[in-house]
Amino acid sequence: MKNIAIIILTLFTAFSFAQEKEALMALKKANNYVYEGNTLVNKDDFVSAEMAYRKAISEQPTSIAGIYNLGNSYYKKGNFEEALYRHQQATKSAVSKAEKHKAFHNIGNILMQNKKCKEAVDAYKNALRNNPTDDETRYNLGLAKVCAEQQKDQEDKNNDENKDQEKKENEDKKDKEGDNKEDKKDKGDKDKKEGDDKKDDKGKPKDEKEDKGKGEDEKKKEQQKPQPQPGQLSPQQIKSLLEAMNNQEKQVQKKMNAEKQKGVKIKTEKDW
Repeated sequence: MKNIAIIILTLFTAFSFAQEKEALMALKKANNYVYEGNTLVNKDDFVSAEMAYRKAISEQPTSIAGIYNLGNSYYKKGNFEEALYRHQQATKSAVSKAEKHKAFHNIGNILMQNKKCKEAVDAYKNALRNNPTDDETRYNLGLAKVCAEQQKDQEDKNNDENKDQEKKENEDKKDKEGDNKEDKKDKGDKDKKEGDDKKDDKGKPKDEKEDKGKGEDEKKKEQQKPQPQPGQLSPQQIKSLLEAMNNQEKQVQKKMNAEKQKGVKIKTEKDW
């Protein structure tokens, strides 16, 4: 049994040593890739540097160096979104206060670049919690506070202007509604006045009264015309009677002349 225990202990020690050796090799490779990436960044070869840092993370996913330096390369390239993501990842992977301080400090710088001053204040405060003696972080925190205050003042000013504009629009709307009511009232008064003008003192339509008056006037004129009296002839009847008598007289005279000239051939005239 004693020999078996010794064998197991030996195997366990050998296995642990192998694992430790493998971890050391991975760390060494990761550090080599980080060094390579840093060299490439200094040459502004960000594409190759990114590949080197990713290899370092692949060799040792928990290595803060690969993640942190990859974030820095994105920051130098101007890709602040990716830089922020990598440094946030670094704060979770960091095991020492020094590592956390650097990651939070850089997060503050990225947020300032994105004009997110209030969030940058919080980031710099987290950095100082991990390293209260860093003057650069403290200086950046002061700038972030000033920036955040200015943004707050501008935001309050914009809110006040929006409220004033909204108030003005509401007042204009009320004034417009009031004008419409006045227009309707004036129109109603005008219609009412026109209606009153068409009525007499008794409230009856004047047109009807005028029409009625006109009919009565015509009726009076008709009554003033000479009317034939019973047993008498009107002027028209007398005229017609005279014309009939003249025509009859002409016929008689014509007949008499024809009798006198009987036997004499008369030459008739042609009609036009």
